[in-house]
Amino acid sequence: MPNIRFKALEQIMQDKFEPVTAKYQKVSEYFARAVFTHEKMQNYLSQKAYDEFQQSIQQNTPINEQLADQIASAMKGWAMEQGATHYTHWFQPLNGATAEKHDAFIDFAGDHDNLERFSGKLLVQQEPDASSFPSGGMRNTFEARGYTGWDPTSPAFIIDGTLCIPTVFISYKGDSLDFKTPLLKSQRAISEAASKICQLFDQNVSQVKVTLGWEQEYFLVDERLYMARPDLHLTGRTLMGHASAKDQQMEDHYFGSIPSRVMTFIQDFEHQAHLLGIPVKTRHNEVAPGQFECAPMFEEVNLAVDHNQLVMDLMKKVARKHKFRVLLHEKPFQGVNGSGKHNNWSLMTDTGINLLSPGKVPGKNLMFLSFLVNAISAVYHNADILRSSIVSAGNQHRLGANEAPPAIISVFIGQELTRILNQIADSPEKDLSDEMSAKIQLNIANIPELLLDNTDRNRTSPFAFTGNRFEFRAVGSSSNCASPMIVLNTAMADQLEKFYKKLSDKMKGGKSFDKVLISLLRDEILTSKTVLFEGDGYSDNWVKEAEGRGLTNVRSVSEALKSFVKKDSEKLFSKHNVFTKKELEARYEISLDMFIKQMQIESRVLGDLAINHVVPTAIQYQNILIDNVKGLKEILDGKDYREMSQPHIDSIKKISGHVKSIREMVSKMVDARKKANEAETIVKSADIYDKKVQIWFDEIRYHIDKLELICDDNMWPLPKYRELLFIR
Repeated sequence: MPNIRFKALEQIMQDKFEPVTAKYQKVSEYFARAVFTHEKMQNYLSQKAYDEFQQSIQQNTPINEQLADQIASAMKGWAMEQGATHYTHWFQPLNGATAEKHDAFIDFAGDHDNLERFSGKLLVQQEPDASSFPSGGMRNTFEARGYTGWDPTSPAFIIDGTLCIPTVFISYKGDSLDFKTPLLKSQRAISEAASKICQLFDQNVSQVKVTLGWEQEYFLVDERLYMARPDLHLTGRTLMGHASAKDQQMEDHYFGSIPSRVMTFIQDFEHQAHLLGIPVKTRHNEVAPGQFECAPMFEEVNLAVDHNQLVMDLMKKVARKHKFRVLLHEKPFQGVNGSGKHNNWSLMTDTGINLLSPGKVPGKNLMFLSFLVNAISAVYHNADILRSSIVSAGNQHRLGANEAPPAIISVFIGQELTRILNQIADSPEKDLSDEMSAKIQLNIANIPELLLDNTDRNRTSPFAFTGNRFEFRAVGSSSNCASPMIVLNTAMADQLEKFYKKLSDKMKGGKSFDKVLISLLRDEILTSKTVLFEGDGYSDNWVKEAEGRGLTNVRSVSEALKSFVKKDSEKLFSKHNVFTKKELEARYEISLDMFIKQMQIESRVLGDLAINHVVPTAIQYQNILIDNVKGLKEILDGKDYREMSQPHIDSIKKISGHVKSIREMVSKMVDARKKANEAETIVKSADIYDKKVQIWFDEIRYHIDKLELICDDNMWPLPKYRELLFIR
């Protein structure tokens, strides 16, 4: 049987990829063509119906049955004109993917000459089978009923002839079985709490919206090589593979010229994204070879989350057209940078004010300082549950790996803002009116003055202020953005609510608003200052310093997830009606179950590849060496024989040692896996996988990677890093 690795490489070399020749019209001519935007809705609805819809959205009131019927008719008319034949309720279950069940625009109950029907009832609510989606014990296995409910704040769109309607997903008893339901609740909570603070400065503010700008990192791998690596297509990452002699150490890939073959894929993907109204704006090479990034413009968080889920699906689909596979795993390759999904989070009033924009004189911008300081406090008081929102089997390999923020949750705000907060803490009565320096003078002819941001960027901080928003950098590339946003929104809402109460209580008696505010800000700064860190988050010194500050550093997934079911978490989320105790416990169980299954799959794949691929190849090569040694003995003797045969004998011994170790370690890993599978509870099972099974992965890998260096390259069955990372 021919070596599948070389067969794949041969096919790649025979391919002739044409340079970028695609010519698309201006984005403005086709942007959101496949989306039922408000403008399109207005064209298909009466003015009265459209005004009622807008009023419902702005005032957060339910849409009545009559209006739903009119919108459904308009939506169907538009969709069918675009060639749609089916509709689906598009939702985001707790398995991290998206889900859809397609129904045709037909109803055989009525006049056969008018089959196409779509009512408001079908628009507003559907009943998909919920039995096979993760529920975390919120329903019995035999209870299959679940409901999807239309989310009118996120527009419907068309993909492959199907009208997709964004919805929430709940159980028969009303428990949330998705990411969107709690996200919408957290948005409401933060809007209510933030608006009260804003109205102390500006009575015109009635709502505060959360905005999100995500940055999606990903790897591209040739499809043929991907299929020749069972670990890649079954687990999303390489469980073995020696480092390439050259990878990212020359720092020549980051922001480099995008390869033509990749550019063709990106142009196609961006075109499809723009048709769906996804405002993808930025593209570039990332640090590691084969790694790239895309990023959109900022949007309201609910829509941004929907768009990110769409982007991940869309990238995978488009990549196949170009004989690529997209890797969204946080650490697909050992020894080079992994992939994150930076969540740039900010708050915007309905009057157009970015509450995290400091202005030219941030020391005088008390509204900005109020939200900045309270955001820091929110992170300080809720660090553990924030960490829980981003931990996963994949992200544990990335966090703290000298490329990504550590598992220690800290906040970076930059020297200028640190100076201002220190001044408030030490001398609250001192004037804070210094204007920040705004320009860099290069003194080079023809080069204009460069505007200076109010902070530098700290790539090592998990939660960094970057000028007019906070960047939550610890989020994993494959995760749903909603998870960290739900926690961050709720934590901030809780903090703002407490701050408002303190402020209101202290204002009684006619005290000066500014003085009371500065005094409370000082208290918050002094309480939460231990979470502020401006230095290198990658360093070992920071780990020691953070421990001295009392900051937690939980690397274990099973341990970190326990924050979901702590009393403080239950109190936080139930207070703001985001999660019930039952829903929190369910998410804890689902996260543990996902971790267990991922570890189980990786363990099985690693054992199979080690015993059935690597060991036989090593033995086959070892036998060649043995035959060679025997042949040398037949034609040589004495010193010549010893000199010529010794290198082969050394290799034979090394191969035997590595094969022996692999077999022993795989056996121990399998035994540990059996114990994990037989554990009495899911918590114990996760703990065993975390501490008794996973520990063998790197040990087994070490010996496999050593064999890769010893064995004949022509015999090695799996594509190597030098072939996977560099796109041809």
